[in-house]
Amino acid sequence: MKPQIGRYPIEIFGYTYTDHSEAATTARKTQFCPFLGRECTKPRKSEPHIKVGICSLGYKGSFLKEFEPVIVCPSRFLEEIVFESIHDRFFPEWENYHWIKEVNMGVSGNVDFVAVKTDAEHKQTSDFFCVEFQANGTTGSPYPYVKDLLKYGTYYERYTFGLNWANEFMKTMMQQVYKKGQVVNAWGKKIVFVIQDVAMAYLEDAVDTSDLRQDMNDTIHFMTYRMNWDEEQSRFKLVASKWLSTDLNGINKILAGANPNQYLTEGEFLNNAIKKGREDGVLE
Repeated sequence: MKPQIGRYPIEIFGYTYTDHSEAATTARKTQFCPFLGRECTKPRKSEPHIKVGICSLGYKGSFLKEFEPVIVCPSRFLEEIVFESIHDRFFPEWENYHWIKEVNMGVSGNVDFVAVKTDAEHKQTSDFFCVEFQANGTTGSPYPYVKDLLKYGTYYERYTFGLNWANEFMKTMMQQVYKKGQVVNAWGKKIVFVIQDVAMAYLEDAVDTSDLRQDMNDTIHFMTYRMNWDEEQSRFKLVASKWLSTDLNGINKILAGANPNQYLTEGEFLNNAIKKGREDGVLE
């Protein structure tokens, strides 16, 4: 049965909070991440030997109709469907290729994955394609929920935390999009940023995404994925949702901030100034 989604962790160490199977229990005890195939790599700052283990959190914002599981760990994107869908869309003609992790791009830092095209003997390389993952981040700490689940087998109390949409997707990701996009553009290649569908919904609501389109000639691409409940396997699985693209000019529009149709008029702004002036006793 699909678990109820609320403002609390939905997946912990790869399993839903309602899953009490032997595999889920073992993963929690050993701090095992099934997406990495090894121990979780997200430590608590105050206790590095303890891993946070939270893959996704429930959230409902103004741009969402209902609570959705929001990915907060990039390792959560490590499903075959992500790599397969990227291959099928961007380089389906490549028969021989390998995925290489954490490749240095020089002044732009590392890129998460690079697909490298090879010959049949896997000796000569002839092309490549860059991929970057971006998950959401938190403000405050949802970890007390994990402690409750480990101790009581359920969530015992309600705790306060937030999701840092603006920092993760406007500051962190878009700066990376711009920096890495410039380098990849100079090479005449392409880069795709893998995000969740709810992250794109946030961007479309918060900033000017009017230059996002679907053009294979663009340098910068976004592939979004939806968290879809699989009743048969009793788990959330990623499903390819949307492909969008743009160029550096389109990224400049996003970095500039809000969509122009969300700007206040001069009159509205002046009314705000008058109202504040009266509150402060500056105006009568």
